[in-house]
Amino acid sequence: MVRLSPANKMKPKMNPRTSSSLAQLRMAVIIQRIRRIPPGSVRAYSDIDPEAPRLVGRVLATTHQSLPWHRVIRADGTIPKGRRQRDLLVQESVPMRGNRVDIARARLPASSRKPPATKSDRK
Repeated sequence: MVRLSPANKMKPKMNPRTSSSLAQLRMAVIIQRIRRIPPGSVRAYSDIDPEAPRLVGRVLATTHQSLPWHRVIRADGTIPKGRRQRDLLVQESVPMRGNRVDIARARLPASSRKPPATKSDRK
């Protein structure tokens, strides 16, 4: 008889419809959060979905909806889409520091973002 450790046990299979519905819901939440970024402000990918910032990029790259994509930047203030994105941000009076967004001034206030995890949250 072969015993399986908890790490080797198979995960229960999820119904494909349920899985697809959850993915659609998560993408809808991401789109809603992007739409809520006001002109003159920015959010980092990780502000929009702290657990899956790459998913935010994927949603932006694949959606056919009109979104303020230019207001989504990297957490360090760098602008992923270059000059075109920078020009759109400057038109909205987003504060800049050289070729980067001045995160301290342009990022939405903390009350509008999910608070960072604390040590007690990680347990």
